[in-house]
Amino acid sequence: MHAADTRPLAIITGGSRGLGFESAKALALRGFDLALIAKDSERLTSAAQSIRAASDGSQINISTFTCDLEQPHLVRKVIDSINQSLPTPQLLILAHGVMSEKMSKTLKTNDAEWRRVMAINLDSVFQLVNGIAPAMADARNGRVIIFSACLGRMSGPGNAGGLAPYRISKAGVNALVRNLAHETGLGARGFLVDAICPNHSRTDMGGADAPRSAEEGAATAVWLATRAFDSAGSTDAQKITGVLWEDNQIVPW
Repeated sequence: MHAADTRPLAIITGGSRGLGFESAKALALRGFDLALIAKDSERLTSAAQSIRAASDGSQINISTFTCDLEQPHLVRKVIDSINQSLPTPQLLILAHGVMSEKMSKTLKTNDAEWRRVMAINLDSVFQLVNGIAPAMADARNGRVIIFSACLGRMSGPGNAGGLAPYRISKAGVNALVRNLAHETGLGARGFLVDAICPNHSRTDMGGADAPRSAEEGAATAVWLATRAFDSAGSTDAQKITGVLWEDNQIVPW
């Protein structure tokens, strides 16, 4: 029997490096087959090889899809390819994203920079959820986990302005998560959707001096992917979806 018939499938964007790669590696060890999406085909192939090598000889199936997520027509093409070639996933983890330019304040950002950040950080997130998650919701057995950012919050520290396209794109992601969770029954129908704040991690975006490793930044996503959920449970971790998580705890939007 093919491995995809026996192991649940996790689709992960940004899977060639950083938070996406660490999420994928951890989930492979927890029994998931993988479909990895990234822009750089060579890094994607290398990431898949590395995950296989770290999977202790288990019969993991890894599919790779090269896609520039800034291009809407290419996003739809990769969605069609995934839907036609793979089973319905149990997990969709969206870990891709870009930072906006350092001086990208609202009154100084140009159209091209605004469009670049929104296309990657928000528009492609909508497309991937819109194109892949309906089958997950129909199966009543799916979890969507989106890497957002505390910089996209409307409350709390660090929301005083600057990096406008980035902050606003992540605020849009937070709104999408909340809205979709309410549209799909807040977990009562077996479909979960959550946002996470990974904090400042050592990735290409976060830089080499960030306080957290990429593995630490991905830990909450891995926990959400595997937590026991019961909409009638007694704790937040058991019963709540459609929120923003940081270190396995709910934080205000």
